[in-house]
Amino acid sequence: MQTDNDIYKEIRPYNDDEVSGAIQRLVNDKEFITAILNYRFPQLSGVLGWVLIPLIKRFLIKKWSNVKTVEDVQLQVAKYMNATIAHSCDGVTNSGLDKLDPNQSYLFVSNHRDIAMDPAMVNWCLFEHKLKTVRIAIGDNLLKKPCATELMRLNKSFIVKRSAKGPREMMKTLGLLSSYISHSLETGNSIWIAQKEGRAKDGNDKTDPAILKMFYMEGRKRKQSFADFMAGLNIVPVSISYENDPCDIAKANELYQKQTSGSYEKGEFEDIESIINGIVGEKRRIHVSFGEVIKSQFEAPEELAEEIDRQITQNYHLFPANYIAAEQEHESATPAEKSRFEKKLADQPEGVASILKKMYAFPAIKKQ
Repeated sequence: MQTDNDIYKEIRPYNDDEVSGAIQRLVNDKEFITAILNYRFPQLSGVLGWVLIPLIKRFLIKKWSNVKTVEDVQLQVAKYMNATIAHSCDGVTNSGLDKLDPNQSYLFVSNHRDIAMDPAMVNWCLFEHKLKTVRIAIGDNLLKKPCATELMRLNKSFIVKRSAKGPREMMKTLGLLSSYISHSLETGNSIWIAQKEGRAKDGNDKTDPAILKMFYMEGRKRKQSFADFMAGLNIVPVSISYENDPCDIAKANELYQKQTSGSYEKGEFEDIESIINGIVGEKRRIHVSFGEVIKSQFEAPEELAEEIDRQITQNYHLFPANYIAAEQEHESATPAEKSRFEKKLADQPEGVASILKKMYAFPAIKKQ
Protein backbone atom coordinates (compact mmCIF):
# COMPACT_ATOMS: atom_id res chain seq x y z
CA MET A 1 0.00 0.00 0.00
CA GLN A 2 1.29 3.48 -0.87
CA THR A 3 1.69 5.82 2.09
CA ASP A 4 1.61 9.62 1.98
CA ASN A 5 5.38 9.63 2.26
CA ASP A 6 5.68 7.50 -0.88
CA ILE A 7 3.58 9.98 -2.85
CA TYR A 8 5.91 12.83 -1.85
CA LYS A 9 9.16 10.82 -1.81
CA GLU A 10 10.69 12.74 -4.73
CA ILE A 11 10.20 16.19 -3.20
CA ARG A 12 9.91 15.94 0.59
CA PRO A 13 12.66 16.40 3.22
CA TYR A 14 14.26 13.31 4.73
CA ASN A 15 12.62 11.46 7.61
CA ASP A 16 14.52 10.33 10.72
CA ASP A 17 15.21 6.87 9.26
CA GLU A 18 16.85 8.44 6.18
CA VAL A 19 19.26 10.77 8.00
CA SER A 20 22.14 8.30 8.51
CA GLY A 21 22.07 7.20 4.86
CA ALA A 22 22.16 10.81 3.64
CA ILE A 23 25.12 11.63 5.92
CA GLN A 24 26.92 8.51 4.65
CA ARG A 25 26.41 9.65 1.04
CA LEU A 26 27.67 13.16 1.86
CA VAL A 27 30.85 11.87 3.51
CA ASN A 28 31.53 9.72 0.42
CA ASP A 29 30.74 12.52 -2.04
CA LYS A 30 34.08 13.59 -3.53
CA GLU A 31 32.73 16.95 -4.75
CA PHE A 32 31.38 17.77 -1.29
CA ILE A 33 34.66 16.94 0.47
CA THR A 34 36.65 18.87 -2.16
CA ALA A 35 34.36 21.91 -1.70
CA ILE A 36 35.05 21.86 2.07
CA LEU A 37 38.78 21.48 1.38
CA ASN A 38 38.83 24.45 -1.03
CA TYR A 39 36.79 26.60 1.31
CA ARG A 40 38.62 25.82 4.56
CA PHE A 41 42.17 25.29 3.27
CA PRO A 42 42.45 27.15 -0.07
CA GLN A 43 46.27 27.40 0.10
CA LEU A 44 46.78 23.69 0.80
CA SER A 45 44.05 22.18 -1.39
CA GLY A 46 46.24 21.88 -4.50
CA VAL A 47 49.47 20.47 -3.08
CA LEU A 48 48.23 18.58 -0.02
CA GLY A 49 44.67 17.79 -1.10
CA TRP A 50 45.33 14.06 -1.28
CA VAL A 51 46.50 14.08 2.39
CA LEU A 52 43.70 16.31 3.68
CA ILE A 53 40.71 14.61 1.99
CA PRO A 54 40.83 11.41 4.16
CA LEU A 55 41.33 13.60 7.26
CA ILE A 56 38.28 15.73 6.44
CA LYS A 57 36.21 12.56 5.88
CA ARG A 58 37.35 11.12 9.21
CA PHE A 59 36.60 14.43 10.96
CA LEU A 60 33.05 14.54 9.50
CA ILE A 61 32.32 10.90 10.40
CA LYS A 62 33.33 11.64 14.01
CA LYS A 63 31.54 15.03 14.12
CA TRP A 64 28.28 13.65 12.74
CA SER A 65 28.36 10.26 14.50
CA ASN A 66 25.58 11.31 16.91
CA VAL A 67 23.36 12.89 14.25
CA LYS A 68 20.57 10.34 13.82
CA THR A 69 17.35 12.33 13.48
CA VAL A 70 15.97 15.44 11.79
CA GLU A 71 15.94 17.12 15.23
CA ASP A 72 19.68 16.33 15.62
CA VAL A 73 20.33 17.98 12.24
CA GLN A 74 18.39 21.09 13.36
CA LEU A 75 20.54 21.34 16.51
CA GLN A 76 23.71 21.14 14.38
CA VAL A 77 22.35 23.83 12.03
CA ALA A 78 21.55 26.01 15.07
CA LYS A 79 25.25 25.83 16.09
CA TYR A 80 26.33 26.93 12.60
CA MET A 81 23.74 29.72 12.66
CA ASN A 82 25.08 30.91 16.01
CA ALA A 83 28.58 31.17 14.53
CA THR A 84 27.30 32.84 11.32
CA ILE A 85 25.33 35.45 13.27
CA ALA A 86 28.34 36.14 15.51
CA HIS A 87 30.68 36.63 12.53
CA SER A 88 28.52 38.39 9.94
CA CYS A 89 25.76 40.25 11.84
CA ASP A 90 25.45 42.99 14.44
CA GLY A 91 22.42 41.31 15.98
CA VAL A 92 19.09 39.78 14.97
CA THR A 93 15.78 41.12 16.27
CA ASN A 94 12.23 39.99 15.58
CA SER A 95 8.64 41.03 16.18
CA GLY A 96 5.20 39.40 16.02
CA LEU A 97 6.17 35.93 17.29
CA ASP A 98 4.17 36.46 20.48
CA LYS A 99 0.98 36.37 18.37
CA LEU A 100 1.67 32.83 17.09
CA ASP A 101 0.26 29.70 18.74
CA PRO A 102 3.05 27.13 19.40
CA ASN A 103 0.52 24.30 18.76
CA GLN A 104 -0.52 25.64 15.37
CA SER A 105 1.17 25.22 11.98
CA TYR A 106 1.56 28.24 9.67
CA LEU A 107 2.30 28.98 6.04
CA PHE A 108 4.97 31.69 6.23
CA VAL A 109 4.98 33.67 2.96
CA SER A 110 8.08 35.83 3.04
CA ASN A 111 9.81 38.50 1.04
CA HIS A 112 12.94 37.10 -0.62
CA ARG A 113 16.32 38.83 -0.53
CA ASP A 114 18.78 36.02 0.20
CA ILE A 115 18.76 32.40 -1.00
CA ALA A 116 19.90 30.68 2.20
CA MET A 117 19.63 33.32 4.92
CA ASP A 118 15.92 34.19 4.51
CA PRO A 119 14.54 30.81 5.64
CA ALA A 120 17.49 30.39 8.03
CA MET A 121 16.63 33.66 9.79
CA VAL A 122 12.95 32.69 10.08
CA ASN A 123 14.00 29.33 11.53
CA TRP A 124 16.49 30.96 13.88
CA CYS A 125 13.80 33.25 15.34
CA LEU A 126 11.37 30.32 15.75
CA PHE A 127 14.10 28.14 17.31
CA GLU A 128 15.08 30.91 19.76
CA HIS A 129 11.41 31.17 20.84
CA LYS A 130 11.18 27.37 21.33
CA LEU A 131 8.82 27.06 18.33
CA LYS A 132 9.06 24.30 15.75
CA THR A 133 11.25 25.10 12.75
CA VAL A 134 9.72 25.17 9.26
CA ARG A 135 9.91 23.03 6.16
CA ILE A 136 11.61 25.13 3.47
CA ALA A 137 10.58 25.41 -0.19
CA ILE A 138 13.66 25.38 -2.45
CA GLY A 139 13.85 25.51 -6.25
CA ASP A 140 15.52 22.57 -8.02
CA ASN A 141 17.67 25.11 -9.94
CA LEU A 142 19.78 25.30 -6.74
CA LEU A 143 20.16 21.54 -6.51
CA LYS A 144 22.37 20.79 -9.50
CA LYS A 145 24.83 18.84 -7.34
CA PRO A 146 23.80 15.67 -5.45
CA CYS A 147 25.51 16.97 -2.27
CA ALA A 148 23.37 20.16 -2.38
CA THR A 149 20.21 18.02 -2.55
CA GLU A 150 21.38 15.88 0.39
CA LEU A 151 22.20 18.93 2.54
CA MET A 152 18.92 20.69 1.78
CA ARG A 153 16.71 17.64 2.33
CA LEU A 154 18.51 16.92 5.61
CA ASN A 155 17.68 20.49 6.64
CA LYS A 156 13.89 20.11 6.22
CA SER A 157 13.81 21.46 2.64
CA PHE A 158 11.33 20.24 0.04
CA ILE A 159 11.86 20.62 -3.68
CA VAL A 160 9.98 22.95 -6.00
CA LYS A 161 10.53 21.48 -9.47
CA ARG A 162 10.91 24.58 -11.62
CA SER A 163 12.50 22.55 -14.41
CA ALA A 164 9.25 20.69 -15.26
CA LYS A 165 8.64 20.76 -19.03
CA GLY A 166 5.30 21.04 -20.84
CA PRO A 167 1.86 22.04 -19.45
CA ARG A 168 0.85 18.50 -18.38
CA GLU A 169 4.04 17.81 -16.42
CA MET A 170 3.88 21.31 -14.95
CA MET A 171 0.30 20.81 -13.70
CA LYS A 172 1.20 17.43 -12.19
CA THR A 173 4.27 18.89 -10.46
CA LEU A 174 2.37 21.90 -9.07
CA GLY A 175 -0.54 19.70 -7.97
CA LEU A 176 1.84 17.47 -5.99
CA LEU A 177 3.51 20.53 -4.45
CA SER A 178 0.15 22.01 -3.45
CA SER A 179 -0.91 18.69 -1.94
CA TYR A 180 2.39 18.40 -0.03
CA ILE A 181 2.06 21.90 1.46
CA SER A 182 -1.50 21.14 2.68
CA HIS A 183 -0.40 17.72 3.98
CA SER A 184 2.48 19.34 5.92
CA LEU A 185 0.25 21.98 7.51
CA GLU A 186 -2.39 19.39 8.41
CA THR A 187 0.22 17.19 10.09
CA GLY A 188 1.53 20.05 12.26
CA ASN A 189 4.49 21.17 10.10
CA SER A 190 4.87 24.86 9.25
CA ILE A 191 6.13 25.91 5.81
CA TRP A 192 8.41 28.72 4.59
CA ILE A 193 8.02 29.85 0.97
CA ALA A 194 9.10 32.99 -0.87
CA GLN A 195 6.38 35.35 -2.11
CA LYS A 196 7.60 34.87 -5.68
CA GLU A 197 10.13 32.85 -7.66
CA GLY A 198 13.60 34.38 -7.32
CA ARG A 199 14.91 37.17 -5.10
CA ALA A 200 13.62 40.76 -5.24
CA LYS A 201 16.88 42.06 -6.66
CA ASP A 202 15.55 45.60 -7.10
CA GLY A 203 14.33 45.84 -3.48
CA ASN A 204 10.65 45.79 -4.52
CA ASP A 205 8.95 42.99 -2.56
CA LYS A 206 5.89 41.79 -4.48
CA THR A 207 3.78 38.64 -4.15
CA ASP A 208 3.15 36.68 -7.32
CA PRO A 209 -0.54 35.59 -7.41
CA ALA A 210 0.64 32.44 -9.27
CA ILE A 211 2.11 31.17 -5.94
CA LEU A 212 -1.33 31.55 -4.33
CA LYS A 213 -3.00 29.79 -7.26
CA MET A 214 -0.58 26.90 -6.69
CA PHE A 215 -1.58 26.71 -2.99
CA TYR A 216 -5.23 26.54 -4.08
CA MET A 217 -4.81 23.60 -6.48
CA GLU A 218 -5.38 21.24 -3.54
CA GLY A 219 -8.44 23.29 -2.50
CA ARG A 220 -9.93 23.03 -5.98
CA LYS A 221 -9.37 19.27 -5.90
CA ARG A 222 -11.29 19.19 -2.61
CA LYS A 223 -14.05 21.33 -4.15
CA GLN A 224 -13.58 24.15 -1.63
CA SER A 225 -13.93 27.82 -2.54
CA PHE A 226 -10.73 29.88 -2.85
CA ALA A 227 -11.72 32.05 0.14
CA ASP A 228 -12.47 29.11 2.48
CA PHE A 229 -9.45 27.02 1.54
CA MET A 230 -6.95 29.90 1.78
CA ALA A 231 -8.36 31.06 5.12
CA GLY A 232 -7.59 27.59 6.50
CA LEU A 233 -3.88 27.70 5.52
CA ASN A 234 -2.94 30.15 8.32
CA ILE A 235 -0.89 32.37 6.00
CA VAL A 236 1.51 34.66 7.88
CA PRO A 237 3.34 37.32 5.82
CA VAL A 238 6.99 37.70 6.89
CA SER A 239 9.26 40.71 6.25
CA ILE A 240 13.02 40.10 6.46
CA SER A 241 15.13 43.25 6.52
CA TYR A 242 18.94 43.29 6.21
CA GLU A 243 20.74 46.51 7.10
CA ASN A 244 23.38 45.55 4.52
CA ASP A 245 22.80 43.01 1.76
CA PRO A 246 26.10 41.17 1.08
CA CYS A 247 24.90 40.36 -2.46
CA ASP A 248 23.69 43.89 -3.26
CA ILE A 249 26.49 44.80 -5.70
CA ALA A 250 26.16 41.48 -7.56
CA LYS A 251 22.38 42.07 -7.86
CA ALA A 252 22.89 45.66 -9.06
CA ASN A 253 25.45 44.51 -11.64
CA GLU A 254 23.03 41.88 -12.95
CA LEU A 255 20.18 44.41 -13.25
CA TYR A 256 22.50 46.93 -14.93
CA GLN A 257 23.59 44.36 -17.51
CA LYS A 258 19.96 43.47 -18.21
CA GLN A 259 19.14 47.16 -18.65
CA THR A 260 22.07 47.93 -20.95
CA SER A 261 22.46 44.74 -23.00
CA GLY A 262 18.99 43.22 -22.61
CA SER A 263 20.15 39.96 -21.05
CA TYR A 264 22.34 38.46 -18.35
CA GLU A 265 24.13 35.12 -18.51
CA LYS A 266 24.53 33.45 -15.12
CA GLY A 267 27.89 31.82 -14.40
CA GLU A 268 27.92 28.06 -13.68
CA PHE A 269 28.58 28.50 -9.94
CA GLU A 270 26.87 31.87 -9.49
CA ASP A 271 23.99 30.57 -7.33
CA ILE A 272 26.46 28.78 -5.05
CA GLU A 273 28.58 31.95 -4.80
CA SER A 274 25.44 33.95 -3.91
CA ILE A 275 24.61 31.42 -1.18
CA ILE A 276 28.15 31.61 0.29
CA ASN A 277 28.29 35.45 0.08
CA GLY A 278 24.86 35.68 1.69
CA ILE A 279 25.97 33.48 4.59
CA VAL A 280 29.48 34.84 5.28
CA GLY A 281 29.10 38.44 4.00
CA GLU A 282 28.55 41.42 6.30
CA LYS A 283 24.85 41.98 7.01
CA ARG A 284 25.05 44.38 9.97
CA ARG A 285 21.63 44.26 11.71
CA ILE A 286 18.75 41.98 10.69
CA HIS A 287 15.09 42.23 11.65
CA VAL A 288 12.47 39.54 11.02
CA SER A 289 8.87 40.67 11.34
CA PHE A 290 6.04 38.12 11.55
CA GLY A 291 2.71 39.59 10.43
CA GLU A 292 -0.89 38.82 11.37
CA VAL A 293 -2.41 35.46 10.40
CA ILE A 294 -4.62 36.12 7.36
CA LYS A 295 -8.08 34.88 8.25
CA SER A 296 -10.11 37.29 6.10
CA GLN A 297 -11.97 35.85 3.14
CA PHE A 298 -10.29 36.92 -0.08
CA GLU A 299 -12.16 35.82 -3.19
CA ALA A 300 -9.27 36.14 -5.67
CA PRO A 301 -5.49 35.46 -5.66
CA GLU A 302 -4.79 39.09 -6.64
CA GLU A 303 -6.69 40.42 -3.58
CA LEU A 304 -4.86 38.05 -1.24
CA ALA A 305 -1.51 38.99 -2.83
CA GLU A 306 -2.31 42.65 -2.10
CA GLU A 307 -2.93 41.90 1.58
CA ILE A 308 0.36 39.95 1.85
CA ASP A 309 2.18 42.86 0.16
CA ARG A 310 0.50 45.38 2.49
CA GLN A 311 1.73 43.51 5.58
CA ILE A 312 5.24 42.89 4.21
CA THR A 313 5.63 46.59 3.30
CA GLN A 314 4.14 47.84 6.57
CA ASN A 315 6.23 45.49 8.74
CA TYR A 316 9.51 45.98 6.85
CA HIS A 317 12.06 47.34 9.32
CA LEU A 318 13.83 50.37 7.83
CA PHE A 319 17.53 50.94 8.56
CA PRO A 320 19.56 54.17 8.05
CA ALA A 321 20.60 53.17 4.49
CA ASN A 322 16.92 52.91 3.48
CA TYR A 323 16.14 56.46 4.67
CA ILE A 324 19.36 57.85 3.17
CA ALA A 325 18.79 56.19 -0.21
CA ALA A 326 15.19 57.46 -0.28
CA GLU A 327 16.38 60.94 0.79
CA GLN A 328 14.05 60.89 3.79
CA GLU A 329 14.92 62.60 7.07
CA HIS A 330 15.26 60.27 10.07
CA GLU A 331 17.21 60.45 13.33
CA SER A 332 19.10 57.23 12.45
CA ALA A 333 20.38 58.77 9.19
CA THR A 334 23.40 60.35 10.93
CA PRO A 335 26.31 62.03 9.08
CA ALA A 336 28.44 58.91 9.77
CA GLU A 337 25.78 56.66 8.20
CA LYS A 338 25.41 59.02 5.23
CA SER A 339 29.13 58.99 4.58
CA ARG A 340 29.26 55.18 4.85
CA PHE A 341 26.43 54.80 2.30
CA GLU A 342 27.89 57.44 -0.04
CA LYS A 343 31.23 55.61 -0.01
CA LYS A 344 29.46 52.37 -0.96
CA LEU A 345 27.89 54.12 -3.98
CA ALA A 346 31.09 55.97 -4.91
CA ASP A 347 32.97 52.67 -5.24
CA GLN A 348 30.64 51.58 -8.10
CA PRO A 349 30.22 52.73 -11.72
CA GLU A 350 27.45 55.34 -12.07
CA GLY A 351 24.81 53.00 -13.60
CA VAL A 352 25.36 50.33 -10.93
CA ALA A 353 25.39 52.92 -8.11
CA SER A 354 22.04 54.31 -9.29
CA ILE A 355 20.44 50.82 -9.15
CA LEU A 356 22.05 50.16 -5.77
CA LYS A 357 20.56 53.38 -4.37
CA LYS A 358 17.06 52.50 -5.69
CA MET A 359 17.37 49.00 -4.17
CA TYR A 360 17.81 50.44 -0.66
CA ALA A 361 15.29 53.28 -1.27
CA PHE A 362 12.40 51.06 -2.42
CA PRO A 363 11.22 49.78 1.01
CA ALA A 364 11.22 53.31 2.47
CA ILE A 365 9.40 54.85 -0.52
CA LYS A 366 6.76 52.07 -0.52
CA LYS A 367 6.23 52.38 3.22
CA GLN A 368 5.74 56.13 2.95
